[in-house]
Amino acid sequence: MSDSRIEILAGDITQLVVDAIVNAANEGLAPGGGVCGAIHRAAGPELAAACAAIGHCPTGAARITPGFALKARHVIHAVGPVWHGGGAGEADLLAACYRHTLQLAADQGLRSIAFPAISTGIYGYPPEAAAAVAVTAVRTFLAGTPGSVERVVFCVFDSGTEAVYRQLLGR
Repeated sequence: MSDSRIEILAGDITQLVVDAIVNAANEGLAPGGGVCGAIHRAAGPELAAACAAIGHCPTGAARITPGFALKARHVIHAVGPVWHGGGAGEADLLAACYRHTLQLAADQGLRSIAFPAISTGIYGYPPEAAAAVAVTAVRTFLAGTPGSVERVVFCVFDSGTEAVYRQLLGR
């Protein structure tokens, strides 16, 4: 099944011009490493202050802040699961993370959003399995809420992950 609203880009998510970029956040919404650290550095110290004001976000959920110095107007902080081998509900939590993020974007009237490969860094989720969950969750959301979010970008950092997404999306 192909969906023209879904794109794959290899590059730096902090440079994208979209309504919101998604931060692969931790439950404390604290600046971290990887994509989270890159987003915080690019957005400026105001992002950390906004996250501290929110305080907490449970795994599988999402919170929104302004984008501050980013090209994106907003950052949606999505907390994916830590990989424990696949038998601890990781797929359900990761799918919930994508659903909550997209619903939050739709509720805010956002039309374009870019996702990194949530949970595949320090949280250890296997990239192929995470991509399958991500693509399924996004397709299901878009099919069930037509006209809400018009553009979803999977912004990946390396060619291997890009190839996984391209295969899953039939491109």
